[in-house]
Amino acid sequence: MSDTLTSAGPNEVTVVARTRHWLEQAVIGLNLCPFAKAVHAKEQIHWRVSFETGHAAVKQALMAELNALLAHDASDRDTTLLILPNAFPEFWEFNDFLATADRALTKMRLDGVVQIASFHPHYQFADAEPDDVAHCTNRAPYPVLHLLREDSVARAVAAFPEAQAIYQRNIDTLHALGWDGWRRLMVNP
Repeated sequence: MSDTLTSAGPNEVTVVARTRHWLEQAVIGLNLCPFAKAVHAKEQIHWRVSFETGHAAVKQALMAELNALLAHDASDRDTTLLILPNAFPEFWEFNDFLATADRALTKMRLDGVVQIASFHPHYQFADAEPDDVAHCTNRAPYPVLHLLREDSVARAVAAFPEAQAIYQRNIDTLHALGWDGWRRLMVNP
């Protein structure tokens, strides 16, 4: 994918546009998350770009966004995408940071209130071959921490029959699409 870059990297407008394109084309377009379409249509997604790079600074940005999410009513801001274009270029480093993110939830007493889903350009499931297109179920243009209200997740799952089948359906969808289909889908808007 091409990107409009400055000497410091992508700007905020570009980062949000690419992430929104991914959400609309892959997550919603392929129905990888059947719950995403409603919050997107109602404009209940908060798009937050943090250009931080270090673990401590990203943790502070995460904690600030957790507080900001809960300071809003769910009808206004149901979920937040914390996009980290300059942090964690390597997936293993991002994956290691997820333990820090979970500890932040615990420290803030938000276990059971908010959960964090993770996406990365090089996301890789431990039990899949490195070239498996199924990794794309969790691949985004940039590292993303998706902050979800547990109550909203519970309501969505209750309304969706066989929610436990989503994971396998997503893998099947990506296998049917293949790498060429994924690349065509993710071409910049």
